[in-house]
Amino acid sequence: MRFCVAGGGSWGTALAHLLAGLGYDVRLWLRDGEAAERINQTHENARYLPGLPLHPALRAETDPGVLSADYLVLAIPTQQLRGWLEAHRRHLNASPVLINAAKGLEVGTLATPSRIVAESLAGTPFRFAALSGPSFAAEVMRGLPTAVVLAGREADLVCRLRDLLSGPRFRCYSSADVTGVEMGGALKNIMAIAAGVSDGLHFGHNTRAALITRGLAEMSRIGMACGAQERTFMGLSGLGDLTLTCTGDLSRNRQVGLRLGQGEALEDITARLGMVAEGVKTTLAVHDLAARLGVEAPITDAVHSILFSGEKPADAVTRLMTRTLREE
Repeated sequence: MRFCVAGGGSWGTALAHLLAGLGYDVRLWLRDGEAAERINQTHENARYLPGLPLHPALRAETDPGVLSADYLVLAIPTQQLRGWLEAHRRHLNASPVLINAAKGLEVGTLATPSRIVAESLAGTPFRFAALSGPSFAAEVMRGLPTAVVLAGREADLVCRLRDLLSGPRFRCYSSADVTGVEMGGALKNIMAIAAGVSDGLHFGHNTRAALITRGLAEMSRIGMACGAQERTFMGLSGLGDLTLTCTGDLSRNRQVGLRLGQGEALEDITARLGMVAEGVKTTLAVHDLAARLGVEAPITDAVHSILFSGEKPADAVTRLMTRTLREE
């Protein structure tokens, strides 16, 4: 049984390490030959997960032939996913099983990863599942107990993947609500930026708790307008991931918000971060999506205004707090 993880960032590397530890034949596919060679020589992804040794059986590859594995895990940033699939479609298995592990909505099309895959692989008999939930890559690498959710419309496939990916320290639950799981994974990143802004302004625990609670309500409204089930947002891909990214210092999106609250410019923050913070692009997409759906999204609006209109974080908070009063 062969697995390939496409994408050598922190999450892709952690998943490849996890799968190797479960005893599978795993290849980590990267486009950068020098990076792949360094990983194979040092058994470490020093750029994204420094100091965390990789499973000795894991190998990094640049040969697109490894993409024809029985199971292909997509750890490609959402904004790059469509182009990557179109460029590598010919190398995939004739009937690929795809597990998407990235989060976000595509700017412009407002497409979820499942829709991007369906459009990019039209005419190919693929099978698909979405992996999401509260899961910092570094903690998975350290073998700390983690619970996630796999969502797919084929119950037999999802249950099989749930069994394959679960181990003593990594527990998978299953769901049929692909839209809810994907939307939760995307929307929580916006709320994490907002929580980071709050912490950067030293607003304290009351404010953070309010943002998490009202952020969850906003996520549910938008998700349900897209066809998701409300209860999904109370699960791992909703409340679970939201809590993690709004409170954990390993969250890249929270770090973006934290530095914005401290007065840094977005361009400087993203340059120093050195990794993709999906919430920035997702804010653009969700702001547009909420407007098209006619769904009230005040926290998303505030984050959008800070990121792209130059509004001062303190002014955005004042605007949020002085909105017309209403029932909860």
